Amino acid sequence: MPPRNPELPEGTDQIVNEDNESGTGRGFVARPGDSATRDATDRLVQSVREQVGTLRDQATDRLRGFADDGKSRATSLLDDFSGVIQDAAKSIDQRLGAEYGDYAHRAANAVSSFAGNVRDKTLDDLLDDTRSVVRKSPVIAIAAAAVIGFALIRVARTGLDDVGAGARRKGGKRREA
Repeated sequence: MPPRNPELPEGTDQIVNEDNESGTGRGFVARPGDSATRDATDRLVQSVREQVGTLRDQATDRLRGFADDGKSRATSLLDDFSGVIQDAAKSIDQRLGAEYGDYAHRAANAVSSFAGNVRDKTLDDLLDDTRSVVRKSPVIAIAAAAVIGFALIRVARTGLDDVGAGARRKGGKRREA
């Protein structure tokens, strides 16, 4: 605690300058619990709350924008994946027969249908659906998260290995981890 200022009367915290009408700026002593101090504190607290609310709203809007963009990209990728499966199904039809190709066609239709469902739903609907699936079967949700994480790691490692191989071909040395 700082040493007490001997110029202040006993029981005071600080000197607050007050601009009066004459502009002399005569000071007065603010005492703890003073209504002017409470009003100033209340105004400050209200101002901080408003700024925090504004920042929270801005952050929410930006996150929603990023999520919408991600949803668009995901549905685009699912549509592309569905097209690849359809092409593979046609190839299977030609090589192995329609009964085998039918499985691939069903898979392509399922992926396409899933992409359409994701595209048609709002972010809030998707979050609600995800929560309900996790609540109904948490083991499946954990297993799916593990499989997706494993796949992402494999994709990332493959990309890093490709970058490292390109650097070795150009004469650069790759640092081993």
